[in-house]
Amino acid sequence: MPEPGLQHGNGPHTGGNGAPPLQLLQLTDLHLHSNPDGRLLGQQTWHTFEAVLALARQRHWPPDALVLTGDLVHDERAEGYRRLRQCLERLGIPFFCIPGNHDRLDLMSDHLDPDAISGLRVETIGGWDLLLLDSTIPLEVGGHIDAEVLTSLDRYASAHPRRPKIVFLHHQPVPVGSRWIDSIGTANGDALVATVARHPSIHALIWGHVHQTFERRVGGVALLATPSTCVQFLPKSDNFALDRLPPGYRWLDLYPDGRIDTGVSRIDAYPEPLRLSHAGY
Repeated sequence: MPEPGLQHGNGPHTGGNGAPPLQLLQLTDLHLHSNPDGRLLGQQTWHTFEAVLALARQRHWPPDALVLTGDLVHDERAEGYRRLRQCLERLGIPFFCIPGNHDRLDLMSDHLDPDAISGLRVETIGGWDLLLLDSTIPLEVGGHIDAEVLTSLDRYASAHPRRPKIVFLHHQPVPVGSRWIDSIGTANGDALVATVARHPSIHALIWGHVHQTFERRVGGVALLATPSTCVQFLPKSDNFALDRLPPGYRWLDLYPDGRIDTGVSRIDAYPEPLRLSHAGY
């Protein structure tokens, strides 16, 4: 079930030398459990995650890398991270992980991705820089970007003005229009957006957390949120509510000249019936 995509830039879908794009897949808000039968809001999250992976392998495979943007293991136990690592390693695709508010960074780095660290992480792939930010606050649901991280981001972008870049984080840096989830976004998201806007080489700011699609362009920057691989939150809702839309992922085609094509693909239906009566989790 593909959704309409966003093209960042104009012209034909090749770089100046005709090179093919780099392709990334973003997976977010998996909410897996150490017990594979574990559920979130009635759904077995390993089943929904595996269904989303199966769809990606039909439509966008093999990508050059996977980016997992937080809330990966809901019960925050080592076995869940180990199980996820084993699953991802079997795919044979490079993967990069950042934490969400339902993650333990120490367990993530010990058992899933040893390079998952707090602050700013830079991964270079296919001519692009992926700037991975930790927006989590220990024992808090909402997010914040440390001033030192913003300074490091600013300095890195200034030092590498010719390399196209994308910034990934967990919490939304701008309101998405749902009062309840916007109360637990990135508290200083405006400072992040202002930092990103100073650098023409940063072409997109991408996050999870909100369990829904969001696409907006501010100046030269695409602002993008991605559906969860499990349950979805109803857009434009003042209070917690689930959406009927099924799980999905975001694909990104990144061209050498900085252009981006992106969209969301969803599975056709939940593996199990969805109950909309939940008041939260």
